[in-house]
Amino acid sequence: MDLDHARTVAVEAAEAAGALLREGTRGVVGVRAKGDAGDVVTDLDLASEKLLLERILTAFPSHAVIAEESGLVGDGGGEWTWLVDPLDGTNNVAIGLPAFVVGVALCRDGRPVVGVVHDPVSACTWSAIRGRGALSSQGARLAPPYAPSPHGPLLAWTQGYGVTRDDATVHALKTALERGARRVLQLWAPLLSWAMLARGDIDGIVGYRAEAVDLPAGALLAREAGIEIRALDGGPFEACIDAPAERRSFVAAHPRAIAGLLSLVP
Repeated sequence: MDLDHARTVAVEAAEAAGALLREGTRGVVGVRAKGDAGDVVTDLDLASEKLLLERILTAFPSHAVIAEESGLVGDGGGEWTWLVDPLDGTNNVAIGLPAFVVGVALCRDGRPVVGVVHDPVSACTWSAIRGRGALSSQGARLAPPYAPSPHGPLLAWTQGYGVTRDDATVHALKTALERGARRVLQLWAPLLSWAMLARGDIDGIVGYRAEAVDLPAGALLAREAGIEIRALDGGPFEACIDAPAERRSFVAAHPRAIAGLLSLVP
């Protein structure tokens, strides 16, 4: 498998989907309810996903794809599986907030080996191949510095759609983070948070039962930029596509900042 070719396909597909989204958000966006937890889906989600599926399956017809809206396409359980988040930040688009990205990952035996995040608003793309670092669309290597603030870290928070409002762990985590951090951002676009962490714009991310479709691309991008990711108890963390929800909770930060971030977690 030529991972450079896979990255090229993923980047070109994500950027084409981004152009579609950028044009689509200039007009009226069709929005409707998705599920019974207050989530929504737009016409742009579906159009972007259709484009991504066509691009990926044309290039790799024997691979499986797990997409945000379509679910599993192809024969699951094989060696190669793509993950597609056609519009990460749908709720932002629905209210006219320009904070959304496209995410694509290729996994081998469940572990991400290629990750791509494209921001249609800035027209920037970030990509990574496992063991070979993370790059910007200009070819610059991502390597966020360690820059602690005396006022505490600037963090992003993400949680899965299945987390309920009365989850006691969420309340304890968010309360502790609000007390110990300078700011806690809730962007409604986890992949955007991962890109910001990989670039060094924020100091860390805390996730609780994160969504499986977008987690591998973001985690690989950040790890290849030099970010360390741990489970909430400080143990090892792996963003596998088959990990159950209880194993998709984590903290992520610069290696020199990870101990301090873990100390904020109750």
